Amino acid sequence: MVSGTPDTRLRGVVQGPYWGYDERTPGPMRRRELPLPQVVLIIEFGPPLQILNPRDSSVAARHPDGFVAGLDDSFSLTETTGVMRGLQVNFTPLGARRFFGVPLKGLARRVVGLGDVLGPEASRLTEQLHEAPGWAARFALLDRFLLKRLQAARAITACVPWAWERLLASGGAVEIGALAEELGYSQKHLIACFNEELGLPPKLLSRLLRFGQVIEKLKAGSFQGSWAELALAQGYYDQSHFNRDFRQFAGLTPREYVRLQLPERGGLRDG
Repeated sequence: MVSGTPDTRLRGVVQGPYWGYDERTPGPMRRRELPLPQVVLIIEFGPPLQILNPRDSSVAARHPDGFVAGLDDSFSLTETTGVMRGLQVNFTPLGARRFFGVPLKGLARRVVGLGDVLGPEASRLTEQLHEAPGWAARFALLDRFLLKRLQAARAITACVPWAWERLLASGGAVEIGALAEELGYSQKHLIACFNEELGLPPKLLSRLLRFGQVIEKLKAGSFQGSWAELALAQGYYDQSHFNRDFRQFAGLTPREYVRLQLPERGGLRDG
C-alpha cells in the first residue's frame, strides 16, 4: 500500500489520502466492505475486483477499468483472484457530486463501471496512470485530472452543502427538523434535496457518520470502555440502538465484527 496526499485545493473533495496498492496472495482474497459516508473510485491496473452478492456470494459485477461505488447503507463483499493492483480515491459526498457532475441518486446503492460515469476519459485516465513512472507521478496525475473536472463543476442545490457541513461538524448529532427549520424549509423538501443530490436522506447519512466514527475508534483501538459506553459516546440512545445499526450496516454484531475483522484489537468489555 502506498499513500499520496491530494493537492490542498482538493480539501473537502477527497477524503483522506490517495491509495495505491499492489497485492499478491496465494489464492482468492475475499473482504467485507462497510458502508461509510464516502463515494469510492477504484481504478484497476490488473485483474478486475469482483463484487459479490452478499446473499449467495455469486459474482454481481466485474468492471475491467474500475468502478465507482455510490453511497450505500449495507455492506458489500469483494473478491480478488489473488492479484490486485490499482488506485483508490475516497470522495466526500459533496466532492463526489461536484467531481462526477451529476446528482448522486443514480449512484446510490450501486457499483457502476468507470466508463459509465466518466465516458471516454475513463480508458485514457486508466492508461495514463498505468504507464506513469511510479506512484508519485500517478498521484500528481490524479491531482491534475480531479482539479480540471472540478473547474467545470455545476452548482449544487444550495441547502445541501450547508446542511451536510452541519451534519459533519456534529458527527451526525443534529436533528433533521432543526436543520430544516434553520434553513426555512420543510423536512420533506430537505429530504428530497438530499435524495436527489447525494442519493441518501439526511437521517440515514447521519447514522452512517456515527457508524463511521465507531469503526474508526475500533480500528484505532482508541476506546477502552464498555460497548454501552462506546454507544453512548457516539450518540446512540442505548446499546440496542447501536447493535441494530451495526447489524444493518455491517451484517454482523459489534462483537462478531471485532472477532472476524479486527482480531488483533481484542474486545471491549460488557456492561
